[in-house]
Amino acid sequence: MQDTAIQVSHLTKQYKLYNHNRDRVADALGFGKRAHYTEHLALNDVSMTIRKGETVGIIGTNGSGKSTILKIITGVLTPTSGEVAVNGRISALLELGAGFNMEYNGIENIYLNGTMIGFTEDEIKAKLDDILAFADIGEYVYQPVKMYSSGMFMRLAFAVAINIDPEILIVDEALAVGDVFFQAKCFHKFDEFKKAGKTVLFVSHDMSSISKYCDRVILLNQGVKLGEGSPKEMIDIYKQVLVGQYDPDGGNQQADGEPEDGAGNSGNGVAENPDKLEYGSGKAKIISYDILDSSGKVNSTIAKGSECTFRMSVEFLEDVKAPIFAFTIKNKYGVEITGTNTMFEKAFLDPVGKGEVKTVSFRQKVDLQGGEYLLSLGVTGYEEENFTVYHRLYDVMNMTVVSDKNTVGYYDMNSSIQVTDGSIRQK
Repeated sequence: MQDTAIQVSHLTKQYKLYNHNRDRVADALGFGKRAHYTEHLALNDVSMTIRKGETVGIIGTNGSGKSTILKIITGVLTPTSGEVAVNGRISALLELGAGFNMEYNGIENIYLNGTMIGFTEDEIKAKLDDILAFADIGEYVYQPVKMYSSGMFMRLAFAVAINIDPEILIVDEALAVGDVFFQAKCFHKFDEFKKAGKTVLFVSHDMSSISKYCDRVILLNQGVKLGEGSPKEMIDIYKQVLVGQYDPDGGNQQADGEPEDGAGNSGNGVAENPDKLEYGSGKAKIISYDILDSSGKVNSTIAKGSECTFRMSVEFLEDVKAPIFAFTIKNKYGVEITGTNTMFEKAFLDPVGKGEVKTVSFRQKVDLQGGEYLLSLGVTGYEEENFTVYHRLYDVMNMTVVSDKNTVGYYDMNSSIQVTDGSIRQK
């Protein structure tokens, strides 16, 4: 236990789900012989070990038990069975508003939270300036927190959590509320924690943050631990779970080959955006699409610096003189990052007849920064010098780029750096 920060052993959390409030009352009072509820296992026999100095991420789909296990570790919830042992002082940032009195102002809530953790008034006072500087909410700190925006609230909550000198920091998705600059500030603090040998445990749906900052990742699904390992390994499995393609025996990946026909969907284990924008003249139709990683397997999680392939199969419903196949990549904010087409690349300029099916593959090295991206596909052309869209799918697929290298922007220029003595200009 000396090198262990958190030990979770065979943890189970069961809830009773009632159809009506009267059933809850009847069950509490012991009325009736039949059960008035159904049982739901939020966690089912979950065990994990978090070592001191680790930054560990917990990922999984909604309802997997991620927040539940953090609440049990921090003492907010009591498990149905199992044990949790914590070795070190915990500071936790769970759901927005937890541990705050909405009628108190920011200063009062700082003292309230510090006292709950076990600090004296003098100890809190000594840390107050650092907390206020990190939160950076100005005079709002003297206003009741019920008047705060979610961003301001989160700033103050994180500032308190991070500056009370915890040995273990636990964060549940809270950073998703803040702006990008404050998020960067928080993750910089994570780095400081790691260098100081402290432990960080956090839940996030942001796979780029998981891949950048975590030493190890634990994957939960429907209350069960599916596995633990490197960020890329677990993100790969998580992506498969998302599209219903996970096979614990390892048969979930499809080898290289022609995409299967699907009515406008991937059909191959790559998540399709239900809110995609689709339009076109109808002379051609994109019938299937996928992403292949460097090993030729269908996979929407791509390691930065590796090669990948975007593929789409197009069925032509009429003769087309010279179809143009295209893709574009956007970030999650909708900004176009890059893209190309067969006309730019001078790769295919031949006519296609009605009833033919063509599969086009775009293979490239991925030098995008780690993060989440959206892929758009299209087949277009020119008819009597007029540009025509035959079929276009905007933001149809998601791609996660996994990277352990931090650089600025969306594209890595792969700089080679050399430092020499002297000036570039002669005196």
